[in-house]
Amino acid sequence: MNIFITGIAGCLGSNLADRFLEMGHIVSGIDNFATGSEDYIANQKSINFFEGSISDIDLLKHAIEESNPEIIIHSAASYKDPNDFHEDINTNILGMINLVNHADKMKVKKFINFQTALCYGVPESTPISIHSNLKPFTSYGISKTAGEAYLMNSDLSYVSLRLGNICGPRLSIGPIPTFYGRLKDGKKCFCTDSIRDFLDFSDFMDFIDLIFEKNIQGIFNLSTGRGNTIKEIYELVCDHFNIKDKTIEVREINKDDIKEVVLDPQEAFKAGWKPKFTFEQIIKRQLKWYDNNSIDEIYSHLKK
Repeated sequence: MNIFITGIAGCLGSNLADRFLEMGHIVSGIDNFATGSEDYIANQKSINFFEGSISDIDLLKHAIEESNPEIIIHSAASYKDPNDFHEDINTNILGMINLVNHADKMKVKKFINFQTALCYGVPESTPISIHSNLKPFTSYGISKTAGEAYLMNSDLSYVSLRLGNICGPRLSIGPIPTFYGRLKDGKKCFCTDSIRDFLDFSDFMDFIDLIFEKNIQGIFNLSTGRGNTIKEIYELVCDHFNIKDKTIEVREINKDDIKEVVLDPQEAFKAGWKPKFTFEQIIKRQLKWYDNNSIDEIYSHLKK
């Protein structure tokens, strides 16, 4: 297949590119390196790469026309600065509009979108059903949800995945790399009294494969459906470094954060998918990757 990936130099995008190239597919992509890294794609010389933003309508048109993809995977997102509403709008809304319109003109067979679980806002109950109301309240969540709505109203054959926390190579957002880096350097940590769900990249990739195999369409929550506290992550990282004193300050969540985000993956289960890795296995696999590799700058969609 001929596959075009936005955000190809990010964590998910670059890992997908690696896997698709290993499988013998043709891979093209675009990234502006706002949160991605040139190093992530430097060794993949066969990638037809375009540097820039998906909000640049002329560049994106050129990239898609030259690549002529059968599949578009939309992994690009603006979340680096939670106060930069204009950039979130440009990338997450206008960029999506550009992408969908060009995909439609090029008769792309499948459009796969990655959506944030923040689209649900503060949930009434957990795990969060795919049928729950959408109530985003952050710039990132609002803009990503608006972009998804535009896709849903297009004529494209699409899949939109509302994602739990995907763990795998190059992860540079969230508590796992934060705790690892700080504890390795002998620094103190704090955590919030929040709960999240986590999913291994291998399990995530299994569902991507399923999309192609079964021509799956529609919206899916992708998660194990199980929640764990951030403090539990801290304790596993302590175990990793043989730190006996696991005392940590637990703070209340910020106003722009959500206490518990755990997605209900029942629709994904019905499609024939089941995750293989447990929470503890996911975290240990992630920490082992950090042991063998470096951590780049760590990002967050939350206000400081």
